[in-house]
Amino acid sequence: MVLLRRVIGDALRARRQGQHRTLREVSTAANVSLGYLSEIERGQKEASSELLAAICDALGARLSELLSEVSNTLSLAENMEGVLVPIDEKAGDVAVSVRQESPLKATLHATRKPKRDIVYAA
Repeated sequence: MVLLRRVIGDALRARRQGQHRTLREVSTAANVSLGYLSEIERGQKEASSELLAAICDALGARLSELLSEVSNTLSLAENMEGVLVPIDEKAGDVAVSVRQESPLKATLHATRKPKRDIVYAA
């Protein structure tokens, strides 16, 4: 299944990289630790609405723009057969991103991340 925090993180990273800015620059401007911003971008942490607003402000974007982009990405993923449905129990999570190439052309990229089995040594 697609995780909301992954789609939000992908959208934030795409905006930051589109501006050719470093994690350090944005984390300083948003007043959030570099490590925490990195975890948000990688979809490992869920950011509060206040923190998302601060990050968007640091990127010169509106929170509503980011959430609209995330909503559009999720909507596209929901309409693609098999993207949100695991192939089997070990299929893992799906990362979905949308690249807007022009007003009439967008590319949806979905990647499955396999779950890792935990092996304990005796």
